[in-house]
Amino acid sequence: MSSWMKKQDSMVCCLQETHPTSNDTHRLKIKEWRKIYQANRNQKKEGIAILISDKTYFKPTNIKKDKEGHDIMVKGSIQQEDLTILNMYVPNTGAPRFVKQVLRDLQRDLDSCTIIVGGFNTPLTVLDRSLRQKINKDIQDLNSTSDQLNWIDLYRTLHPKTKEFTFFLSTYGMYFKIEHTIRHKTILSKCKRTKIISNTLLDHSTIKIEIKT
Repeated sequence: MSSWMKKQDSMVCCLQETHPTSNDTHRLKIKEWRKIYQANRNQKKEGIAILISDKTYFKPTNIKKDKEGHDIMVKGSIQQEDLTILNMYVPNTGAPRFVKQVLRDLQRDLDSCTIIVGGFNTPLTVLDRSLRQKINKDIQDLNSTSDQLNWIDLYRTLHPKTKEFTFFLSTYGMYFKIEHTIRHKTILSKCKRTKIISNTLLDHSTIKIEIKT
């Protein structure tokens, strides 16, 4: 994982399903990535983390964690620009409702400088599945809430017709894109590109975002 992260040459790396305990922070620290923010339970379940590269000056001003290890929000400034990162790992059951509730709960903290990333465990559009199926009412409600809050699926906005996936569910023989990157629509012009990157170390592919500086 360490060599893969260095190869991507990223400023920020968001991980899900880290499965640490509260005493396992050191397991996530690697050379040149000493700034780490994580949320997890006492047991080795769920767990998420945000890692900031030592090459980047980041000054945190506010941190909010879910005690169950499903989401963490870090607010601060990076390269003298305000930035809020919300990293989520969503439970399999009731995923759209869970995401919708998190967005509502943190609504006052999430502004146009926010980026929301993570494993949502649900497709958001019909293009996010290898077999074309209608999206259900819960997903429609989540998309409606996102529209009301001016959030957009960054990857889907920049790739409106692309069918590319991040996860294969062998039980059903289907591919899905269940990892998502959400940003305020007013910041779309700052996004240089976004792409899905395979990782042989994980069963999920990752999404990389490049921001104009």
